[in-house]
This record gives sequence, structure tokens and C-alpha cells, in this order.
Amino acid sequence: MSALPSAAFWRNQRVFLTGHTGFKGGWTALWLKRMGATVCGYALPPSTEPSLFAAAGIGEQIESHFGDIRDLDSMREVFDAFAPTIVLHMAAQPLVRLSYAQPLETYSTNVMGTAHVLELARAAPGVKATIVVTTDKCYENVEQIWSYRENDRLGGRDPYSNSKACAELVTSSYWWSYFSQLEGQGLASGRAGNVVGGGDWSKDRLVPDLVAAFAEDRPAILRRPEGVRPWQHVLEPVCGYLLAAELIATAPKATAPPAWNFGPNPEGNVEVGKVAELLVEAWGGSARYEVHRDPNAVHEATLLTLDQTKAQRELDWRPRWSLQQTLQKTAEWYRAYYTSQDVLAVTHQQLDDYTGVQAPGSAS
Repeated sequence: MSALPSAAFWRNQRVFLTGHTGFKGGWTALWLKRMGATVCGYALPPSTEPSLFAAAGIGEQIESHFGDIRDLDSMREVFDAFAPTIVLHMAAQPLVRLSYAQPLETYSTNVMGTAHVLELARAAPGVKATIVVTTDKCYENVEQIWSYRENDRLGGRDPYSNSKACAELVTSSYWWSYFSQLEGQGLASGRAGNVVGGGDWSKDRLVPDLVAAFAEDRPAILRRPEGVRPWQHVLEPVCGYLLAAELIATAPKATAPPAWNFGPNPEGNVEVGKVAELLVEAWGGSARYEVHRDPNAVHEATLLTLDQTKAQRELDWRPRWSLQQTLQKTAEWYRAYYTSQDVLAVTHQQLDDYTGVQAPGSAS
């Protein structure tokens, strides 16, 4: 069983969180708040309607600012006024297919946006740890059968994957040039596989597309059912990021830029079609899907898995939920949303289930 973030560490930390209006950022904000952290979110307004940010009322839970990480002066104003002790950088253009249509926006957000965050963090002596969140797609994917490790070559054919490899290189350069020489300031990156869970409505993502179809009682469409990905609940990598921040904030300085993979156990490395089958089963009723292949589709990797040994050894991090549990929790969350239940309460209940720790004030 994985270690869990320490409420004693996070209590009263001042966390500057970019990307809080997104799927992963929203779950992170709520987890941090329940541990007693003071959170300042900085991001563009939600890019989807509906959104986790709106559905769970995240803007009322934390200090929230709408802004663009490419606008250094505007972000600096919020950052300096907040005076953070921890920086979690999750803001990004996160979609492969959109990156083909908008390559310049993808590069400017994912590369220069990351450089802007690091520039602010390195100049702030109160910051003890900075985590840059990237992706499993930062590796040069040669469709190999073995899983990628943190020291494998970075790369990426599509603009999104390539931009995330660039963000890793920027992070490494800032570590060698600045953070390795800064006393009491840690910097690391986290690379996660495909994340699923309640509150994601991004376009061209498998689970949001499936759920939207199920909710409307129409067949979902799969483009590439044979693609293999490392599937995990969103709370799994978020747990890893928080553990990584704790480590680099308190441990002696590393001898090289720290980076950790956060992926599922081998049973979570499955085909898109298998995920669809399990989600149909978890949803029940008339949920169904069809395969419609697109001969003109842009390139997307067919095989990509992660080796999580380093995170296990150094962070005591391991996945806590199986793929079946993950998809059951995901279906439960979306059913609650589409039947007008209190999704903030459902989100906290799932955090209770994941951590085994009730949030203060929650019902017993």
C-alpha cells in the first residue's frame, strides 16, 4: 500500500497551484485544502463546460485567480502577493490532437509557461519545493514492449509530447543552473500516465467521451481500441506529486534533477477497448460503444507504459486502486453529477475512500 501525504507537513503550507481550473488541478486543490494547506490557484478559466471547477465549486474553496502562465508580469503579481512555500505547476495545453491544430499555443504554454513558473520560484526564497507536472508522453516513444524509466531518452513526435519533453529539459536546466545551488529549495518533475476519474470533460479523451455518450444513451465511438496506455485514477499521481514535494522540501539536495514516473501496476496497462468494456460494465444499463476507425487520424502512440520502480523505492508510492476500482469510482462520480447529486460531497467521499482518512467535518 502506498504512503500518503502527511497532513502534518501540508498544514499551513502556502501552495501556489497552476492549473487549478483543470481536472487534475481541481482534485489537487481539494486534497490540499482538506489537509489544511492555504491554496492559491492560477490558471485560465475552465476550458470545458461542464467542468470540475464549476461542479465542485472549487473557486469558493481556495483563493482563485484567472490568468495566463505565458503572461509573466501578471502571474508574478499574484505569486509575490501570495508568497508561497510550495509550488505545484500543473497548467498546460494537455491534448495531443489539439496540439496538431495549435502547435504554437502548445509550445508557448508548455515550454515558456514552465520557464515562467520556474523563474518566479527560483527568485522566491520562501519556496521550499517546486514540482513540475509533465506526462508519460515526454519520452521518445519507440513503441517498445518494456516500460520507460526516468533516465530514458526524452522526445515526442507530436507537438504536445514534444513540448512536454521540452518542459522537462527546461526543468533540468533550471535545476542545474539555479536550484542545485539554492539552499533549502528543491525542484523535481512528475511524469504520469493516463489519468481518469470524475470531473474530466476534455475533448478527445476516452473516458469523458464514453461517459458523455452513456449519459445521453447513445453508443460511444472508439477510434483506436488496440492502443495500450497506463490507466490510473487521478488521485494516484496527485498522491505522488505531494509525496515528491514533501521529500524535496525536507531531504538533502539531490545530485541530479529528480524525476519520478507515476503509473499503474501491470494490470492497468491495457488496451483502450478493455477500458471501454470495464466502464460499460461499471456504468450498467444500456451503456455501449462502437468502433469507427478514422483512416485520416493524426499519429498517436500505440504502446506506452511506465516503470514506477523509482517512485516505489524513493517515495514509498504505489497505486492504491485497481483498474476496476478506478473505473467504478469514475462511473460513480459521473452518475452523481448527471443525477444532480452534490458532487463536492462525492469527491470528498472518494478522497476518504482513497486515503482511509475522513476530512474534518465530514459525516461518519
